[in-house]
Amino acid sequence: PRINPHAFLLRQVFDHDYAEVAALLDKTEAACRQLVHRAAGRVRQERPRFDVPRDTHRRLLEQFMQAARSGKRDDLQALLSGDVQLVGDGGGKVQSFGKILQGAYRIANLYWALWRRPMEVVYRMAQVNGEPGLLRYVDGQLESAQAFVTDGERIVAIYVVRNPDKLAGIAPLS
Repeated sequence: PRINPHAFLLRQVFDHDYAEVAALLDKTEAACRQLVHRAAGRVRQERPRFDVPRDTHRRLLEQFMQAARSGKRDDLQALLSGDVQLVGDGGGKVQSFGKILQGAYRIANLYWALWRRPMEVVYRMAQVNGEPGLLRYVDGQLESAQAFVTDGERIVAIYVVRNPDKLAGIAPLS
């Protein structure tokens, strides 16, 4: 069966409790515990869903970063899989998404809308959870760390950490 990584990542990476994971995924706590258990088994077996070379992953992120910087909505959408998902983590301290955003059109529009706002947005490549990811600075302040899952051709998931406690150790924009 196909493993859904979202419950596992929300629980293990973003440190949400099962009640929060259940609310974000619109599932029961018991179902989320089972999803985390299955995903943990997959991780232990070291059989990743996508085995993407690091350079390929990095190239996709560089293209995404360029499209986000220039407000090219069609280019953003082309880099996203049709069923891409975006999960946000504000930790209850800053505004984030209450539910998972789904779909290339919707997520491309989100990044495009941010580009249109009258503020300075800067993206930087960085290691996020051990993989190439992006840091986003808004008006000189770190706004988020973004981890990406790719299949080698498109981005299939984006995890956006906005919780200031989790961002505290990241260097300011220089």
